[in-house]
Amino acid sequence: MKKTYYLLLLIATVFSCKNDTKTDEKLNVVTTTTMITDLVKNIGGDAINVQGLMGSGVDPHLYKASEGDVNKLANADIIFFNGLHLEGKLVDVFEKMESQGITTIALAEKIHENGLISSENFASNYDPHVWFNIEHFKEFTKHVTNTLSQQDPKNKDFFKSNEKTYMSKLDKLEEDIKETVNSLPKENRVLVTAHDAFNYFGRTYGFKVVGLQGLSTVTEAGVQDVQKLASFIIDHKVKAIFVESSVPKRTIEALQKAVKSKDYEVIIGGTLYSDALGNAGTPEGTYLGMYRYNIKTIVKALL
Repeated sequence: MKKTYYLLLLIATVFSCKNDTKTDEKLNVVTTTTMITDLVKNIGGDAINVQGLMGSGVDPHLYKASEGDVNKLANADIIFFNGLHLEGKLVDVFEKMESQGITTIALAEKIHENGLISSENFASNYDPHVWFNIEHFKEFTKHVTNTLSQQDPKNKDFFKSNEKTYMSKLDKLEEDIKETVNSLPKENRVLVTAHDAFNYFGRTYGFKVVGLQGLSTVTEAGVQDVQKLASFIIDHKVKAIFVESSVPKRTIEALQKAVKSKDYEVIIGGTLYSDALGNAGTPEGTYLGMYRYNIKTIVKALL
């Protein structure tokens, strides 16, 4: 409670000292997750200024705003974030920014509830990891393009052109993913990961998805969770389990040991990118490259 009070006080102080003078005429856009940052850069290009709060390997479930983050947010024209409580510790901050007249867009909350996966065990009652459905990410793209166009009409044609180019890349990504998945027998499509980030992927491509920690990484898996999942792996003859880049690998290593103690061998098939992209400047540092890397890693390990 004290931390929340301090944060709100800090926000109030920042706004009281805010300098509204811009050094250029470009929109100042702040984003949260690396997936959203990459998307906004693809649409906005050099016509906007983009600052992403989270970097590679950062877990958005646990992320807390720093004083520097508050300053960035307070000086933004637009804030794009995932929503559905993915960035659970930033909810109060976003509400405060919106009350100060900053355009604040929760992209996942623009998706119709019929397209969402419900969950009684998560704060929003929906699984927030919607970017693993490429059709949902296309909706993100449309909303980003429309918002930028409304805020900066003179660059509307530029944003729309970038949207068209990026949409064609997402179409090609869908084709490639389907082709790769089709090479994996249906009985092998069981994906076991550190936490339940891949349900939208699983629903789209016919995978049974099981996460050790559930939808959020806030609470750690207990001994019973590990033992239960170990039995599941043995019963379903799962060949490989996967670490996630934004989740400590010790939980999956503990799961592997639990399986071995029951006289069954399961390999760690690699590290998947779930709640964050890879390092900037690498193929995995983009949404398109991350998705291709993930699917190749999954299929190679489970074949």
